[in-house]
Amino acid sequence: MSETLLKTVGLKKYFKTNRGMLHAVDGVNLEIVHGKTLGVVGESGCGKSTLGRVILRLLDATAGDVFFEGTNINTLKRKELLPYRRQMQIIFQDPYSSLDPRMNIMDLIAEPMTVAPGFTKQSIRERTEELMETVGLAKRLANAYPHELDGGRRQRVGIARALALKPKFIVCDEPVSALDVSIQAQILNLLMDLQDSMDLTYLFITHDLSVVKHISKDIAVMYLGQCVEVGPTDSLFNNPSHPYTQALLSAILKPDLKSRGRIKNVIRGEVTNPINPAPGCRFAPRCSHTSEKCLSGNIPLHRVGEGHFAACTLYS
Repeated sequence: MSETLLKTVGLKKYFKTNRGMLHAVDGVNLEIVHGKTLGVVGESGCGKSTLGRVILRLLDATAGDVFFEGTNINTLKRKELLPYRRQMQIIFQDPYSSLDPRMNIMDLIAEPMTVAPGFTKQSIRERTEELMETVGLAKRLANAYPHELDGGRRQRVGIARALALKPKFIVCDEPVSALDVSIQAQILNLLMDLQDSMDLTYLFITHDLSVVKHISKDIAVMYLGQCVEVGPTDSLFNNPSHPYTQALLSAILKPDLKSRGRIKNVIRGEVTNPINPAPGCRFAPRCSHTSEKCLSGNIPLHRVGEGHFAACTLYS
């Protein structure tokens, strides 16, 4: 049976602004199965990266719970959280700004082990060399600095750092969006190979639907801080239920001359202000199916298939 490694319940993160509270993450409920990948997609500004940081407690949640192996880590104090820090890591989007330019590659990879207990100088060196080989970094690069590497090698350093303490769960925050297409494929294949060999669990954040289809078992679609659809990858791509998901999939370019005349589901209108949003579906101002029910209150997720849910009144 599939075992849930991480679960969020009513997770919220608000930011105080001069005009009110910005609802970056607003009541997100997700489950990630051990050893699998949950992809989180949505346009820029929908709260994907904030969700990943709140799950890791790099940002404290405004409300809600995060259960890791059954333990609510949102209730833990700093010292109680330390063992879980080793089990939960992150790969950042920009492989250059996330690395200290004053440290060489060997020191960058070794840094997590130097601040964690239980490592000697010898074990740190051996583990660092092992990680470099694992992620495909040549030994000759040990004394190189980040600015001397291309984007793909820099991201491999970031992956090695995330693996240093042998975690179970990794948040991949758009790890290939800053890379060339050919390099993207190499990094994606590396992440999938590492998942198989190390039994890793991923939360994979991206805005590229082709990427998320390639790597994810399940997909959650976010819009303005809320999860509007979640389900198995095949089910979501073959039977998109929420109008926003349908529009996203319609925008994918297909290498087929017959598709040139295909009518696309174009999203019209402006994005709703995320500061003190009104009750109801936040996609309603841009949706062609909007009714009074969409504006009367928050829309829960409704079951539309096996493990497939959509927050839309069309299925209520």
